[in-house]
Amino acid sequence: MNPALQALIVIVVGVGGCVGYFFLSNLFLDKVLFPARGPNAGVNTSRANMIRPWLFLFPAMVALGLYLAYPVFATAWLSLNRNGEFVGLANYSAMFGEPKFWESMRNNMLWLVVVPAGSTAFGLLAAQLTDRIRWGNLAKSLIFMPMAISFVGASVIWKLIYDTRPVEQAQIGLLNALWLKFEGGIGSFLLLRLLPGLFVLAMLALLLWAVWALLRPLVKGGSAGGFWVLAGRIVGALVALFLAWELATWLVGIAGNDLPYGQPMTWLSMPYWNSYFLMAVLIWIQTGFAMVILSAALRGVPEDTIEAALLDGANPFQIFFQIKVPQIMPTIVVVWTTITIVVLKVFDIVLAMTNGQWETQVLANYMYDKLFRALDWGMGSASAMIIMLLVTPILVWNVYNARKEMR
Repeated sequence: MNPALQALIVIVVGVGGCVGYFFLSNLFLDKVLFPARGPNAGVNTSRANMIRPWLFLFPAMVALGLYLAYPVFATAWLSLNRNGEFVGLANYSAMFGEPKFWESMRNNMLWLVVVPAGSTAFGLLAAQLTDRIRWGNLAKSLIFMPMAISFVGASVIWKLIYDTRPVEQAQIGLLNALWLKFEGGIGSFLLLRLLPGLFVLAMLALLLWAVWALLRPLVKGGSAGGFWVLAGRIVGALVALFLAWELATWLVGIAGNDLPYGQPMTWLSMPYWNSYFLMAVLIWIQTGFAMVILSAALRGVPEDTIEAALLDGANPFQIFFQIKVPQIMPTIVVVWTTITIVVLKVFDIVLAMTNGQWETQVLANYMYDKLFRALDWGMGSASAMIIMLLVTPILVWNVYNARKEMR
């Protein structure tokens, strides 16, 4: 059968089936089950109106149960079995004993800290700056464009950027082509040591200031808000401290490491650093998402508060950090947690660029290896349950915040 004709039949049958279901179910409800006639007409009408919303929800609930709830229970059951036999928690025990699992957990935790922080920070910066320039809409379009690219497509693009060829061949990788331009002179010192060092030092100072701003209400003994506000401040301070420690390590490396000038670098096989090169791809993609959401939030900040701050003599930095950011903090949290869920499920980028080699394994790729390469359905399902357990609290938090804002 012609694919176009087949698609047309599917559309007609699908739409016709939905229309037929809603028409016939309402007809049965109003004419047979609770007819609006006789002495109980009023009661029947009320009962029909109570049941009617469930008629509309029923197909969605069946689909969610079949394609979401059932797979969760089936995966949980498979994680307790091996080769068709019930083994209890043996799959989890074996998985916890594998170094590769803990490598994937460690890398996922690193991704969880760096990618949401980087994407949200760059998105917030882009949102603030693009609203202040004449060609801001064009800039927003360019920054948002990576969101239209699939993760695999983005991985192919960045793999070409990181490509490495032997020294006697021309480098097609942009990063190596730039790297080989440096020979260790004054230009290399300025561009590879001094400027990166100053940038990292500025970011380190900004993070330490963020730690102080988050913990200041606690240190001074003032009111820090409710339990969740207190927990958010502590978690935020811990994340900022971790990033500050990472930047301090980078600063020491920039100052003291000997750089191998003239040699092409195999960027994706450099332990520790290759994870950051992979994270750059996801940050590049998610920055556009963060920018769009945060730009809308910034435009919703009341002008009265900004004008009052200007009258009090506040400078642009104080207005941004002390007036605007606190007012859009709920939106920042939503953006952060949404990107966190994406990070927990990251798979395509690692598979396409390193396949989990060179200490870049993550949980989703570990699960794929166990399920479809090793055909170990028990340990693969156990790793899937670990991912679900990590994602669920964040989903619950997002739903709770959404309902709280609606109320």
